[in-house]
Amino acid sequence: MRGSTRIWPVVLPLALLAGCATALAPVDVTRFHDEQVARQGSVRLVPGDPALAGSLEFRTTANAVAAALTRTGFSPVAEGAAGAQYEAVIDLARDTIQPAPGGRSPVSVGVGGSTGSYGSGLGVGIGINLSGKPKPVVATRLRVQLRNAADKKAIWEGRAETQAKEGSPAAQPGLAAGKLADALFQGFPGQSGATITVK
Repeated sequence: MRGSTRIWPVVLPLALLAGCATALAPVDVTRFHDEQVARQGSVRLVPGDPALAGSLEFRTTANAVAAALTRTGFSPVAEGAAGAQYEAVIDLARDTIQPAPGGRSPVSVGVGGSTGSYGSGLGVGIGINLSGKPKPVVATRLRVQLRNAADKKAIWEGRAETQAKEGSPAAQPGLAAGKLADALFQGFPGQSGATITVK
């Protein structure tokens, strides 16, 4: 029995390392709104760029925004549906940032944690870039404007941004959109004009 207890110091850190493989970076959120902003009502989701209507990119982002709006108290309606009280104008942008040569060490250490209905976890991850060249970073930005459907007057606007290494799970559009939408509508409507970081 003594021999079996000695493996815990090795096994436990390895389990923790695996737990943070999909940890997501914090999200910077800024929101602006009227004092009397609505917190319920029917909402039609529309793309900021009309050319993206019906595209897979827009549907992926719109699904994430619709889920966040539903948790807030709104009732999203199908794209193109008539009679909604509000419109949510959605823009998602992705940029690849090339790091400056020699700007980073090839070894990085990160700490990731998660909590939820089924428990919590904390992990420490170590990444080694054998080529010595830092990977590009993907910056994903989500902007949502809520406006009255009748007169198109904006009543609330929010912007959220997160970054992840290119090729990592956190850089995937669907995962990033969900994280950004959740952060954007957390504590809706939020403090107007303030920028917060949501982990």
